[in-house]
Amino acid sequence: MPSNAGTTRLVIVESPAKAKTISGYLGPGYVVEASFGHVRDLPRNAADVPAKYKGEPWARLGVDVDNGFHALYVVSADRKQQISKLVKLAKEVDEIFLATDEDREGEAIAWHLVETLKPKVPVKRMVFHEITKPAIQAAVANPREIDRDLVDAQEARRILDRLYGYEVSPVLWKKVMPKLSAGRVQSVATRIVVERERQRMAFRTAEYWDILATLAVAKPGEGPRTFNATLVALNGDRIATGKDFEPTTGKVRPGAGVVHLDEGGARGLAARLADRPFTVTRVEEKPYRRRPYAPFITSTLQQEAARKMRFSSQQTMRTAQRLYENGYITYMRTDSVNLSETAIAAARRQIVELYGERSVPPEPRRYTGKVKNAQEAHEAIRPAGDNFRTPGEVAKELSAEEYKLYELIWRRTIASQMTDAVGSSVSVRIRAVSSAQEEADFGATGKTITDPGFLRAYVESSDDENAEAEDAERRLPTLVKDQPLTADELAAQGHHTQPPSRYTEASLVKALEELGIGRPSTYASIMQTIQDRGYVTKRGQAMIPTFLAFAVIGLMERHYPRLIDYDFTASMENELDEIAGGDHAAVDFLTSFYFGSTNGTGDQAIAHAGGLKKLVTEDLSEIDARSVNSIPLFTDDEGREVVVRVGRYGPYLQRALPGEQQTPAATGEGEEGGSQGDRAPIPEGLAPDELTPEKVHELFLGGGGERKLGDDPSTGEPILLKSGRFGPYVASGERKSSLLRSQSPDSLTLEQALQLLRLPRLIGVAPDGAEVVANNGRYGPYVKRGDDFRSLDSEDKMFTVTLDEALALLAAPKTRQRRAAAPPLREMGNDPLTEKPLVIKDGRFGPYVTDGEFNASLRRGQTPEELTLEQASEMLAEKRAKGPAPKKKAAKKAAPAKKTTAAKKTTTAKKAPAKKAAPKKATSPKE
Repeated sequence: MPSNAGTTRLVIVESPAKAKTISGYLGPGYVVEASFGHVRDLPRNAADVPAKYKGEPWARLGVDVDNGFHALYVVSADRKQQISKLVKLAKEVDEIFLATDEDREGEAIAWHLVETLKPKVPVKRMVFHEITKPAIQAAVANPREIDRDLVDAQEARRILDRLYGYEVSPVLWKKVMPKLSAGRVQSVATRIVVERERQRMAFRTAEYWDILATLAVAKPGEGPRTFNATLVALNGDRIATGKDFEPTTGKVRPGAGVVHLDEGGARGLAARLADRPFTVTRVEEKPYRRRPYAPFITSTLQQEAARKMRFSSQQTMRTAQRLYENGYITYMRTDSVNLSETAIAAARRQIVELYGERSVPPEPRRYTGKVKNAQEAHEAIRPAGDNFRTPGEVAKELSAEEYKLYELIWRRTIASQMTDAVGSSVSVRIRAVSSAQEEADFGATGKTITDPGFLRAYVESSDDENAEAEDAERRLPTLVKDQPLTADELAAQGHHTQPPSRYTEASLVKALEELGIGRPSTYASIMQTIQDRGYVTKRGQAMIPTFLAFAVIGLMERHYPRLIDYDFTASMENELDEIAGGDHAAVDFLTSFYFGSTNGTGDQAIAHAGGLKKLVTEDLSEIDARSVNSIPLFTDDEGREVVVRVGRYGPYLQRALPGEQQTPAATGEGEEGGSQGDRAPIPEGLAPDELTPEKVHELFLGGGGERKLGDDPSTGEPILLKSGRFGPYVASGERKSSLLRSQSPDSLTLEQALQLLRLPRLIGVAPDGAEVVANNGRYGPYVKRGDDFRSLDSEDKMFTVTLDEALALLAAPKTRQRRAAAPPLREMGNDPLTEKPLVIKDGRFGPYVTDGEFNASLRRGQTPEELTLEQASEMLAEKRAKGPAPKKKAAKKAAPAKKTTAAKKTTTAKKAPAKKAAPKKATSPKE
């Protein structure tokens, strides 16, 4: 698009990828440059605070709470170089277009750019929801001013989160553990996961039985000859199913009025029904109709990508970001299910081309979202452009994960404008009378799809992997009332009730959305944050809370329940939406939250007892660290209370009789003193709901606690198997030795323990008088003579190698060769800031990204495949801002001894004697 004659315009976007795509649509006269995201933020630490503010009492917060919540913004260290570049460009152009994203974050970035660059030329805001040539040209032709209401809402959210985090987190440091964090949304999300785990811990399974009958028609017409039916009633009373049992007791709910069959009852009934006639008593047929799903919004895209492709929320959003920036899809942070008229027309045209005219309904479909305060002016996530490109047309242009996500979005969009799936469903009841005159009713259901409609393009997945797909058919024979049937087989079936499923990222996002907590731009970061903070771990797709999360949520439930209340948190989101709409003042909102004033409006008033400031200062002394860091489990058969303690080195089990427990003064770190009864470490990776009485017993007696293996025949001292911080080991008196890699605590014998305690093993004496020993070290088993080492090829050899074998091995030349450098895990391209090539390598402590000069380890949850170039550039920029790590000073060599005078000798004698080095133990356990 040509610029006005002689006019030069600077267009600022967030990312280099976005800049590259847009610059291709804007022709000469336009300079497109990236800001690399946010350019200013509240200070991260004291070092970021400018010198003139360091003495201010509010400087640590970065927010002057007593002066209208004025925020102190500083340019990020890793953005200064880019800001200098933008300032220079701003002086060389006639006009500036701020083309950041169309949501609140994008609006705030645009405002921060104006405040930072202080341009002397006109500034305009251009917005678009897809990066296509027509959309970009339309955005340039129709600019607007910066929306201060959206900026105020984003600023209020940022300040709110800073106040919450900076005031509540120190409480966690003092009462639970250093370096923890609390957050307005992350703490609520953690609470949801913890509550689900509590339900699983309290769950008691129940067993129930029924009968599966394989029934056959005498003269098959349409449909199959046989079908399955399940026992549903006996003598008119319903057969118990999983929903009829109390989850915490495993017993039938009072008043359920059901027949609870056990194994004997089910097998006996099946035997009494053998060879008895079966008769159809009822056939009900109904039409089946299923409407298409709405187009994707941010949350549903994350859910379906997780179900169908096992993508994490972060992976989904990073992939979607690339698709958006390169012009393949519309903006991916949205809570609107709307499609534009041009998008609807494009979808309908493509449906006709691919599936025929019968697959398009007479009138276009329009959807209404269920999300509170959805921004309906935005569009749903869909393929970009006025003519959608099929997955086949873009396959060669996209990476594997980009292709998968694009196809998912394309299919969902197309399906949303197709006809309903229609068919019929049938419900059948069948009765048989047993030899004991018991009336047994069986039920069967079937579904036949006559026109799949939208199901040709898209079938939604379920969080329940065992659930039947929408397009699955269950065909039954043609049946009529009073029709006789015969039973080919009657099989008693046992079932167990199941605890509620753990949350996945997809189902947790869905839960937050249903509660009205969080917004499209925050879901992925919430999922990542609660994992990075150590509150949640993942096992496959399941999200498992740690005991640290139990301690943190327990503290907040007892002392700050309002701060993690679902309705209260949702009401804050609503207030932020009102600020964005210009219906509420940000200062009133923040004042209400922090100081506890009642300046809110009606039900939206956000005020609680004294506000956040009073809550976290005046109530601090009431929090008992020991109590907070103790998670009760149960009382064992001997009357001992079993609890999990969260300590500075991790969680551990403790059990003691109530009278044995001592409660020392809280240390502020969750540690305890005094006589505390038995302790046992909790193995890493063990989920809270897996600490059953049986598992706890195992941990105390053998699976990780202390267990006596026997007595040492040479000393008479007991040999104990223990579990330390770094794994299991054996101990006897002062001797200790870690277990070998090939050994298991469960199967360790007394003989093996004795072998371990005799390491290092003296093999013999070499001809030159030097001792030859075998031992186990950091790099495996070895033999040694003096300072000469050779590796053994197995751990068993330590106990069997002879002196001649050891000498022969030591006489052979060392075969260790310098290993060739391993190839990088991934080559990423050039750093947008420095133009240096970036690669990801595998290091001693895991994968890291490097430009050859600076290294940055990948954060928890990041994988080499998922890390984007922009993220890598940002990580290295932070490292550069900190400067190179200080080099360790080499130890000074001792000066050569000199002859001294008597006076000097006297002075030297007055110096403190040097400490003797502690004698090395033969072996040291990893404790």
